[in-house]
Amino acid sequence: MSQLNADIKHKKCIPCEDGVEPLRPDEYGAFLRHELKAWDVVGEKVLEKEYKFKDFKAALAFVNKVGVLVEKEGHHPDILLHRWNRVDLRLTTHAIGGLSENDFILASKIDTI
Repeated sequence: MSQLNADIKHKKCIPCEDGVEPLRPDEYGAFLRHELKAWDVVGEKVLEKEYKFKDFKAALAFVNKVGVLVEKEGHHPDILLHRWNRVDLRLTTHAIGGLSENDFILASKIDTI
């Protein structure tokens, strides 16, 4: 995996293959602290964030925009629209059983929506 950097939102997700090692905390820690806002790593395997909106319509519009983006990137999060105005996103790279650069690329792009 390449090192994470400030230009990550301009990168494209690339397919990961078996045998690639997941990123370690020392490889993604600085990016989490300085680039992504309110994203958390859970168990070193999942990157997650909760978004809150003014109403259901805005939350659903966000989910639809995320759907278009993730299809384009070919990297798909778990998406949960709950209550009436909240969306939880969970990113992981299933093929390697942990976090890859793709998860951070996608998180950065989602934050621009």
